Amino acid sequence: MADDWDDMVLDEDFIRSAGTTEPSARARMLAARWRAEEPEPQPWRSDEPPAGWFFSKARRRKWRRR
Repeated sequence: MADDWDDMVLDEDFIRSAGTTEPSARARMLAARWRAEEPEPQPWRSDEPPAGWFFSKARRRKWRRR
């Protein structure tokens, strides 16, 4: 059986042709969570920024005080 591997050539074309797609850890976590309970629909763009948004009004007030 060792003779089978002696003739094997692992060149760049062979390596690049191999499929190497795997979802990220976050994608796997969300998929598992959504299997148990579907997420609520979210608008693509909303008037309100997400919670903890970097450019919040409170942060702008702090910048003006300096």
